[in-house]
Amino acid sequence: MIQELLRVERVNKTFPGVHALKDVSLKIGRGAVLALVGENGAGKSTLMNVLSGIHQKDSGKIFIEGREVTIHSPLHSQHLGLSIIHQELNLVPHFSVAENIFVGQEKKRGGIFLDRTRTLREAKTVLDRVGLAIDPNVLVRTLSIAQRQMIEIAKALSRNAKLIVMDEPTSSISGREIERLFRIIRDLKANDVSVIFISHKLEEVFAIADRIAVMRDGEMIGELDSKQSTPDAVIQMMVGREITDIFPKTATGTAEELFEVRNLVRAGQKQPLSFSLRRGEILGFSGLVGAGRSELLQAIFGIDAHESGEILLEGKPVRIGSPKDAIGLGIGFVPEDRKLKGLMLGLAVRDNISIASLDKISRRGVVRNGAERISVDEFIQKLRIKTSGRDQLALHLSGGNQQKVVLAKWLAIRPKILIVDEPTRGVDVGAKKEIHAILDMLAGEGVAIIMISSELPEILGMSDRIIVMHEGQITGELLRREATQEKILTLALSRETA
Repeated sequence: MIQELLRVERVNKTFPGVHALKDVSLKIGRGAVLALVGENGAGKSTLMNVLSGIHQKDSGKIFIEGREVTIHSPLHSQHLGLSIIHQELNLVPHFSVAENIFVGQEKKRGGIFLDRTRTLREAKTVLDRVGLAIDPNVLVRTLSIAQRQMIEIAKALSRNAKLIVMDEPTSSISGREIERLFRIIRDLKANDVSVIFISHKLEEVFAIADRIAVMRDGEMIGELDSKQSTPDAVIQMMVGREITDIFPKTATGTAEELFEVRNLVRAGQKQPLSFSLRRGEILGFSGLVGAGRSELLQAIFGIDAHESGEILLEGKPVRIGSPKDAIGLGIGFVPEDRKLKGLMLGLAVRDNISIASLDKISRRGVVRNGAERISVDEFIQKLRIKTSGRDQLALHLSGGNQQKVVLAKWLAIRPKILIVDEPTRGVDVGAKKEIHAILDMLAGEGVAIIMISSELPEILGMSDRIIVMHEGQITGELLRREATQEKILTLALSRETA
């Protein structure tokens, strides 16, 4: 019989105007993997914040190993054996890898002096355990998002936790890194460490979890045995309705070439890159983490420099030396990290939507409030953004609605071209369907879309053409009718062009 590790009984939590958790109960045994799923706003993060001591429950009980506890703070949660890896990574950029792993649990000599040799040695041990071959002296700010994610996991392992909560742990890592993560989870399970695995990727949930707990609107809807259930059953419990046609692709693009990149060479990259984009087309960019997709499109948008090459818009050469140049040409850019690079979380929905199109709603440098209200309300309605009003802070929106606000910001400039980098990362299945419908609608209106995605079903389901990259090089181009997962992966793993 499996020994119970954690039990949550009828926990409630309210915020002003929101009943975030409603009589939520949950339990997990030692050495078990429990997947926690639900749409954005279902209450998953609030429940984890209660377990981590960030929020205090209003009522209910929490038991660890049969003993009732009140979790006062994140440090208290760690002392109780709980380790939470949040979706927004909690690393200090200007600290080294080793310093980040042992922050708050520094290795000291005589209880006073930092033992640097021991710190580096033990950091190397835990990095080896997650399969990350990097120097523990390296500063975290120099690392990729995928590498930072693995460091968060290494930090949790270093604390010898009894329960590790992983909130969207695969959102920024590649297929091979996901397999490595799953090996780590299986190793934890074998050593009686429990894992709560929060993910919107149901194929991963079914691959790694023993049981699946489903939340909706702050309530625990029920639990399923992963071996005796199906993704469709989970989706129906998550959304309270059947989700069909996740990829509502109707627009097919035109033959008119709108945009062309000729022999572009990015700083530090020797291989010239060329591709074209048609009006009303969704052009997908696929590849593994580190393939250079984001870097290429950041260079096109003027975020990163390029050393040579030519960019043509509607057949005419244009110069893009900064994002301002790109915006002036009618190009929008939805970045991969919406919270860090796409939104001003402390400002209102109104401000976030208006920021890129101030020239259209201003007169002599002064914002016309009436014009701003009309523009903002148009996109709140058009994109069905769930908000209490245009003055609600972006911070308080769900992930899917935050992503819609980022989209609205760029739609407000009336773009000819929209670049979207991982447009549905970290959003639930319902919001994913809505975002896909928005992209399809825009393509139908003649907007040309460049879409980076690490999810092969999304690339296959939404793209008219697919460009595959490997280590900074374009290795192939596939039409929608001929593309398969096998062909894309072959090109993504190969240096050879096709």
